[in-house]
Amino acid sequence: MLVKTYGSAVYGVDAITITIEVNIGAGSSYYMVGLPDNAVKESQHRVESAVRVVGYHMPRQKILVNLAPADIRKEGSAYDLTIAIGILAASGQIDADKLADYVIMGELSLDGGLQSIKGALPIAIQARKEGFKGLILPKANANEAGIVNDLDVYGMDTLLDVINFFAGKDVPQPLQIDTRKEFYKQISSYEQDFSDVKGQENIKRALEIAAAGGHNVILIGPPGAGKTMLAKRLPTILPPLNLLEALESTKIYSVAGRLPASNALMTERPYRDPHHTISDVALVGGGMHPQPGEISLAHNGVLFLDELPEFKRTVLEVMRQPLEDRKVSISRAKFSVEYPASFMLVASMNPCPCGFFNHPEKDCVCAPGVVQKYLSKISGPLLDRIDLHVEVTPVNFSELSSSRPAEKSSLIRERVIKAREIQDKRFTEMEGVHANAQMSANMVRKICVIDEVGRGLIKQAMEKLGLSARAYDRILKVARTIADLADSDDIDMEHLAEAIHYRSLDRESWTG
Repeated sequence: MLVKTYGSAVYGVDAITITIEVNIGAGSSYYMVGLPDNAVKESQHRVESAVRVVGYHMPRQKILVNLAPADIRKEGSAYDLTIAIGILAASGQIDADKLADYVIMGELSLDGGLQSIKGALPIAIQARKEGFKGLILPKANANEAGIVNDLDVYGMDTLLDVINFFAGKDVPQPLQIDTRKEFYKQISSYEQDFSDVKGQENIKRALEIAAAGGHNVILIGPPGAGKTMLAKRLPTILPPLNLLEALESTKIYSVAGRLPASNALMTERPYRDPHHTISDVALVGGGMHPQPGEISLAHNGVLFLDELPEFKRTVLEVMRQPLEDRKVSISRAKFSVEYPASFMLVASMNPCPCGFFNHPEKDCVCAPGVVQKYLSKISGPLLDRIDLHVEVTPVNFSELSSSRPAEKSSLIRERVIKAREIQDKRFTEMEGVHANAQMSANMVRKICVIDEVGRGLIKQAMEKLGLSARAYDRILKVARTIADLADSDDIDMEHLAEAIHYRSLDRESWTG
């Protein structure tokens, strides 16, 4: 008897429906075709054990399982439940009438329990798109799949629960989740706050500008100056995720298997801070079975690279294209996948190996030329994609011990949101551009118009401070953001002057 059940394969952040065809006939062998990997092939033993434990039997006939389309490689253990139900239906042990209405996914334990799977959200989205009535999957994944409307989602604990469902016994109610209520319930509930940081008002101002325009920023200063503390609090002043952004981020974390079972939807902007020993693949994504990397996990949020010069040169260089294109493509011989990677890069570094170059109180003990060599670990093309270079100085005792309350993140965020609203109107007709940092060179010429006095100021700055030519567009973009924060239609002299101040590493005299 031939029976078809339906599962799903995740590629990138999207899913493809897989038809599992089971045919039982004369013979005694078990065959699986359709490009299964080892984990899928091993399902035979898990399925046989689970079927017996729940009181059914594995047919002692020829069993042929085909995973269609046969030219797409099937990976992982999530097809166990789909195959088990197909075998039970093909052998006449359960009714096959309802199977065509449901996508079924889940990994089986030997005792018939269901283990969680990856990619439940994109699987649910694809199931609804293709007109399936419902989705049956492990209870651990039910919340993330349940946010998809117009699809009945059933979270099951065991194989027996699924068998009883198709037999019409003890049929549970489909999971009901109010997506908008779930989204707004915990939106932007951060533990950290900018009011925790004493002093450093100029650095807070720079991070406010970065948040308002979506600019990448690098913080340069001695150990203990507060670089990491400030970076961790940057997400608290970014505009809250909208529902579309929350769904995008949730899909990525779902595919990577990083979404907590208690969370149906991500409500906070991601913050990722990988260690400097990270590999190229772990940062941008890929591997034998491609998975999202740290830059995709930081999509719609912040990627913080602490001690930037300590990262391998190759790791930093592979970020150049994603920083520009805001996506990463991973190509293999037979397929390619694409992951979104629109993130704010925040990097920090010591100014030299000992950490005390330009320190107001401590002397640098590095040999001549060492500072320049240390900074040269970061390539020019990468620095070209970082708009703000900010020098961080240590906080003095009077500021550290002050009882004066610091400004809260919520107040800073209000100003950031207003500036972003101005930019939303400005870029309404420009697809893929939502913030000043995303402007192309042509757009900069049209939008960031300055008068003769402003041009004279930039010329003077480039000549006297030794600013590089690549700094020109960056200064104009940052000046435009500063003007937006001031609710100014024009870029004035003070806006340009402040933007020029944030180009420390472009100064030829910075390293002495």
